[in-house]
Amino acid sequence: MKIKQLFTTQKRVLSFELFPPKRDGNIEALFQTVDQLKKLSPDYVSITYGAGGSTRDMTYDIAVRLKETSLLPLVHFTCVGHSRSEIKQLLDKLKAAGIENLLALRGDPPKGETTFVPAPDGFRYASELVQFIRSEKYDFCLGVAGYPEGHPEALSREEDLQNIKRKVQAGGDFIVTQLFFDNADYFRYVDQVRAMGISTPIQPGIWLLTDYVQIEKICHLSGAKYPQALKDIVEPIKSDKEKVAEAGIHYAASQCEELIRKGAPGIHFYVMNRSHSVQQVLGRLREKNILFG
Repeated sequence: MKIKQLFTTQKRVLSFELFPPKRDGNIEALFQTVDQLKKLSPDYVSITYGAGGSTRDMTYDIAVRLKETSLLPLVHFTCVGHSRSEIKQLLDKLKAAGIENLLALRGDPPKGETTFVPAPDGFRYASELVQFIRSEKYDFCLGVAGYPEGHPEALSREEDLQNIKRKVQAGGDFIVTQLFFDNADYFRYVDQVRAMGISTPIQPGIWLLTDYVQIEKICHLSGAKYPQALKDIVEPIKSDKEKVAEAGIHYAASQCEELIRKGAPGIHFYVMNRSHSVQQVLGRLREKNILFG
């Protein structure tokens, strides 16, 4: 099943994002979470690719195992550290495993490096990666990343919009956004992308706040702002982890309700390899008769 088909056959697409375990490489604990997430009937599950390609093999292993459990995997696929011939070898490996869906990304620099340097005979931009995959006649469904608040490295919003246009024109089939906390940023972004003549589905990415200490880090890494509306909720209770997690559930549920009611084609949850918060959010949406599928 190609994810682009989901956006044409379903009113709302539900997906979760997981990341390979960083410390011991043991994926059994991750699949305990997967067992819980599977009960929520996601349409697909994406698996990230560590900075500098550090979890490449584990990402592949997780994708294959997800497929064996009847979940539809979306494999993050980056330019980092690979020449064109190496990228082709990796694509061949994924194709042979029956993987049909990739999220084509530039990728983050290796740990300790602050700027992205393409590999010899590699690619500098995700749009070049998409173009290469299409030119080599691979039949993958390709997702690309969108940035409602602009990519942190983009010189301007206009430059960032031109980047998403290049990725779609090169062959991107759907867009998954970076996380954001202010829905106005998503709706503005959709309007701007549509104004460029792009009709590609734009699935909003929602992060589930569970811990106050994560906020600064996640905003720094993603380029998302910490809006006043969220500050007003979280700051008075920041020393109480349980209250912060509950506030995060409430805030995400409110975000999702507005997004869906105003026409978003689904929700992509950054679940941080946990199931509780997203279970609660989806339960609250069901209570308001907001269903996926």
